[in-house]
Amino acid sequence: MTRTILSNAQIVLPDGIVSGSLVIENGQIAAIDVGTSRHGEDMDGDYLIPGLIELHTDHLENHYRPRPGVFWDPLAALHAHDAQIAGSGITTVFDAVRIGSDQDLPDMLSHAALLIEAVRAGSEGGWLRSEHFIHLRCELPSHDVVQHFEAFADHEITRLASVMDHTPGQRQFRSLEDYKRFYAKQMGRSEAELQAYLDARQAEHDRYSAANRRAIVSRARELGLALASHDDATIAHVEEAAEDGVAIAEFPTTLEAAAAAHDAGLAILMGAPNVVRGRSHSGNISASDLVVAGLLDILSSDYVPYALLQAVFILPRRIEGVSLPQALATVTSNPARAAGLDDRGEIALGKRADLVRVGAETPLPVVRSVWRQGQRVS
Repeated sequence: MTRTILSNAQIVLPDGIVSGSLVIENGQIAAIDVGTSRHGEDMDGDYLIPGLIELHTDHLENHYRPRPGVFWDPLAALHAHDAQIAGSGITTVFDAVRIGSDQDLPDMLSHAALLIEAVRAGSEGGWLRSEHFIHLRCELPSHDVVQHFEAFADHEITRLASVMDHTPGQRQFRSLEDYKRFYAKQMGRSEAELQAYLDARQAEHDRYSAANRRAIVSRARELGLALASHDDATIAHVEEAAEDGVAIAEFPTTLEAAAAAHDAGLAILMGAPNVVRGRSHSGNISASDLVVAGLLDILSSDYVPYALLQAVFILPRRIEGVSLPQALATVTSNPARAAGLDDRGEIALGKRADLVRVGAETPLPVVRSVWRQGQRVS
């Protein structure tokens, strides 16, 4: 039996914060001694929180494709990604892998296969710090997204799929003028070239999106795979998601859609960078506004892993009535519940000893130590 004692800690429980010690045995939380400082590793009064759970991060893809046209070794990309994930206090991560080819990446199947195989190899090899699962981001207007989904949907580490439609004029960018302002300079196209691009994307949407959604949702149901919707903007979008059996509403773009998702029983996920910045990068609803309205369940680091922990400590300072345990639930117990991971997500007896020691005496929270199933990983 392996045994570790962490003493003199501010232990963040689901319903409050207590001073005391925590005992780990065989990878699980065996005892929580309130007001008692056992002889063990001294936490020096730092917070002890559950390991963070990330359901949607594009960070692995960013390491794999650090520049347009540059593709890194997938195992090296995973190694760098995993180190930053664990160093940010994230002990369970769903790596988002986009599927569905487009003109910029015409062979997404091979790229997705390399990334998923890297995650499988790293998991089986035992060298990953955090536990990794796969989240398939299904781009519905793509002509081959169903083929890609069939290739990976029943993979042993695939646990979540989201149905997305990034067609200009849909969902995230309902206003074509907003889309043009956001992407015109980035894409380096003339007005005529940009309009031709928009027309082609709309044609793909009209041809493929609806049929691809039906096929993916049907197959996901057969496999019992958790589903998320993406960038719901209207009540009709949410009604469609609820009818499809979606469990998570990722990044709703309007208050109307978020309220409808809440009423339909969907867990609402928003980006932690939105909280940190105080606004959406594309001009949609603020995550903080959804917190005030009682309409936010889960935060995702999206493209900045450390933003997850940063947002947790920002929310109690920014929004009256939000406690640290409540903020922490958006990155621990709530995503665990939404993903069906009932063995983790809170500091409680019998739960996995996925833990993070956090110093908060500086303006930003500092990750001092990370344990996964009782083993120190960072």
